Amino acid sequence: MTSYAFWNNKGGVGKSFLCFVAASEYAYRHPDTDVYVIDLCPQANVSETILGGNPNSPKALNSLIQKKPRATVAGYLEARLNSPFMMLPDISPYVCEARDFNSNIPKNLKLVCGDNLLEILSEAIRQTSQLSIPIDAWKQVLTWIKDLTVALRKKSGNRDTLFVIDCNPSFAVYTQLALVAAENLVIPFTADDSSRRALENVVALLYGISDPLTETYARISFAKRAKEEGLDIPKLHTFVSNRVTLFEGNPSKAFQAVNKTIKQTMDALHQKHRHIYAISKELPSKSFISIPDYHSACVVAAHTGTPLHKLKSGPKIIVEERVQLNKDPLDRYRTALEEFVDCL
Repeated sequence: MTSYAFWNNKGGVGKSFLCFVAASEYAYRHPDTDVYVIDLCPQANVSETILGGNPNSPKALNSLIQKKPRATVAGYLEARLNSPFMMLPDISPYVCEARDFNSNIPKNLKLVCGDNLLEILSEAIRQTSQLSIPIDAWKQVLTWIKDLTVALRKKSGNRDTLFVIDCNPSFAVYTQLALVAAENLVIPFTADDSSRRALENVVALLYGISDPLTETYARISFAKRAKEEGLDIPKLHTFVSNRVTLFEGNPSKAFQAVNKTIKQTMDALHQKHRHIYAISKELPSKSFISIPDYHSACVVAAHTGTPLHKLKSGPKIIVEERVQLNKDPLDRYRTALEEFVDCL
């Protein structure tokens, strides 16, 4: 079982779309592997894309939410709230066959659908984690999604499994649940200073590694408590520089300058804290992947729920507007995204 959380403390970096690409392409390439997408973002963007995009997803999401119990990740968490310290005997009601809603999706891709009820449940989940009895209530609650991955692994029997977990940018309790369930962390970012600061926040929040000005708060941090209670947290695996602006086929100088700074920041951190990296022997800059900006292809794929391997060049109609996908930029975009999937 291998699991990847997609997270950055900054929104708008394309993590949900990269989740969709990672899951659908990995499932397509590995038909003997069950790929589970667990959507722990209340906006449910990756779920919307998997369920068929803008034309079909509202009806699909509504049908899953109206089931008894809700056939979503919130339905599972709601059931865990009713029995906080005992795993559910059957998790099948909370998993859907994505291909039932979107024929473009490989049949071995399964979805634990996102749900905006997560926001409402989050305070109840947080309060349950603070119960004084049992003494390990916090640890048990924070592993609810990890419990789900274990149960899904058993459900797959002898088949290999891969888990792709989409996270919200915030460090809310549902994001913590997602991160604790993952072995590896994929961090999409854009080449700007706010992304650099967000990467530093990721390191501070998850591992308690920060500047002297915030050391006062280390005593009450998530990282400190996780270490004390033996709670596993993911390792930094891959950094995806997304939506790279190209000029004459090469990254712009502005992009190169900021990207270099981000690489230097991660490499400097590696010298003192190799234990937080999945590949500890290599400089983090070696695991940076660059994805060129091709907004039209992203919009078409997300709007129609079309995986990368089925996306073709040519004219497309999106909300009564004609969108042209040109072959050369689409091929470059596909090659870069395939290189990213190769890292998983």
